[in-house]
Amino acid sequence: MGGFQGTSDAKAQDFRGSLKRFGSRLHPERIIVVVVIVLAFASVFLAVLGPKLLGNATNIIFDGLVSSQLPAGMTQDQAVAALNASGQTDRAGMVAAMTLTPGAGVDFAALARVLAIVTIVYVLSSVLSWGQNYLMAGVTQRTIYRLREEVDLKLGRLPLRYFDGSSRGDVLSRVTNDIDNISMTLQQTLTQLITAVLTVVGVLAMMVWISPVLALISLLTVPLSFAVTMVIAKRSQPHFIAQWKWTGTLNGHVEETFSGHDLVKVFGHRRRSIEEFDEANERMYESSFRAQFISGIIQPALTVVANLNYVAIAVIGGMRVATGTMSLGDVQAFIQYSRQFTMPITQIAGVANILQSGIASAERVFELLDEEEETPDDPDAIVLVESTGRIAFEDVAFRYVADAPLIEDFNLAVEPGEIVAIVGPTGAGKTTLVNLLMRFYDVDSGRILMDGEPTMAMRRDDLRRSFGMVLQDTWLFEGTIHDNIAYGAIDPSEAEIEAAARAARVDHFVRTLPDGYATMLTEGASNISAGERQLLTIARAFLADPAVLILDEATSSVDTRTEVLIQQAMAELRHGRTSFVIAHRLSTIRNADVIVVLEQGRIVEQGTHEALIEAEGAYYRLYQSQFEAPADEGA
Repeated sequence: MGGFQGTSDAKAQDFRGSLKRFGSRLHPERIIVVVVIVLAFASVFLAVLGPKLLGNATNIIFDGLVSSQLPAGMTQDQAVAALNASGQTDRAGMVAAMTLTPGAGVDFAALARVLAIVTIVYVLSSVLSWGQNYLMAGVTQRTIYRLREEVDLKLGRLPLRYFDGSSRGDVLSRVTNDIDNISMTLQQTLTQLITAVLTVVGVLAMMVWISPVLALISLLTVPLSFAVTMVIAKRSQPHFIAQWKWTGTLNGHVEETFSGHDLVKVFGHRRRSIEEFDEANERMYESSFRAQFISGIIQPALTVVANLNYVAIAVIGGMRVATGTMSLGDVQAFIQYSRQFTMPITQIAGVANILQSGIASAERVFELLDEEEETPDDPDAIVLVESTGRIAFEDVAFRYVADAPLIEDFNLAVEPGEIVAIVGPTGAGKTTLVNLLMRFYDVDSGRILMDGEPTMAMRRDDLRRSFGMVLQDTWLFEGTIHDNIAYGAIDPSEAEIEAAARAARVDHFVRTLPDGYATMLTEGASNISAGERQLLTIARAFLADPAVLILDEATSSVDTRTEVLIQQAMAELRHGRTSFVIAHRLSTIRNADVIVVLEQGRIVEQGTHEALIEAEGAYYRLYQSQFEAPADEGA
């Protein structure tokens, strides 16, 4: 586990392109989205109408209070004339603009009617808003469902090369954390954005209708608000990108360290692992803090702008009421509209904050979706119904890196039922041959034949169903022993599962467990021994009943007695089937029909065990290094 090479300085991303691509995923939901917009329009219209109606209620109260202070029997015109005569022209103008009945008080019946209408308007607006959010929740979850499904299918189409070159934790972070963040972003931003935009338009229209002068003052704050938002958002976006990048790096380190925690402790790397975790955690903290802090400045900055606007409207509005050019209710309504006008702008700023994080995650998911896939199977591919196990390598060449050849001019013919052991030093290409055989990688040149047909012309699924694998690194999923064995076939019967377990010499120990075949295996099957895990994978291979077996040091994790039992079981399983055995312990392959010795991707020797020992070549030297060197040292 090496040190981290990433930095928090993220290169410029295609924010607009990613946003457009993200938005195109809503196309299947376009009808529902239109309904959401209609509901949002109706809800906003009613919400915008509310302050104007409340302003009428204020006018009724204010008119009633002023009317009660005038002598009964006097007309409104007489009251205005009296005020003008006494030199109170401003007050006279205010009274002239009102609807008064001198001597009367507040018209509570009219007030009740207005308040009832306001209540109905706000309740209906809330119901429409609830419907909007309900529909939008469905849109979001269906969209994310399709995205998860697409990512899952993509993972199945990616070549092994991608997974070999990528951190498992980072891939998992893209599939889980980033998609969850996209879901949260879509749920929180779309409805808010629609509502905020409609609110701005509706409120602006009402403000212009009430007072064009005050509306102009409020409009002056809009460019300032957007300028503040854009400047701050531009500075925070790179830190959001870095935040999710380091989230993936940290997850990868934790997953890697947890999977190999025993080795981390054995080799004394615990302190180094903690240091690497601390480094990644610190980078993630720094990028997250900067992203949240910088983007968090948006709302208080806009609040300052909104408060300046509020002060200006209150002062100028009060002066216009005093001169009779505006009613008190209209000023009250306008102040509410000014608040409503700045609130959606603030919401848009908050949406921009969330959207940056969501688009940063979307870009990471899109990167995964854009990765180069395996070459698709030919529609006219050869259908492999049942293989006999005859395999041939003809002039095969392959390299992982363009300028570093690994396998060149490789030729090998294997007849049905033969046991082929592949030996050689580390890096000789043993496992690579298996990867090529199963088309995890495709050859650069030459061809591999199965039953006389090139594997490149076959469908991968058909080809791989002909193989059964037992690897040195066991893989068992969290579930029952029964289900793990049954994984080797489609809908096997109980009798077939138990027969495979008996053949693999695993039935006895399973029956000694309290729950037998229903015993639950924990993650990584850590509640059974390494040897027992190996036996279960062998039982799974028995159940698959393949034409070709691939055994990669399949008995390396079992004791000597169990190894003998497994070898006996393997002899039964191999009967009539082609077997490829990758071996490091040469004692396990003495009975192989042919032993292939690889060095630097080439066959340097092949033959039976006895013939290769007599030749005293590369195989003889490997054999001597394992069995006779210790004896010489002991002597």
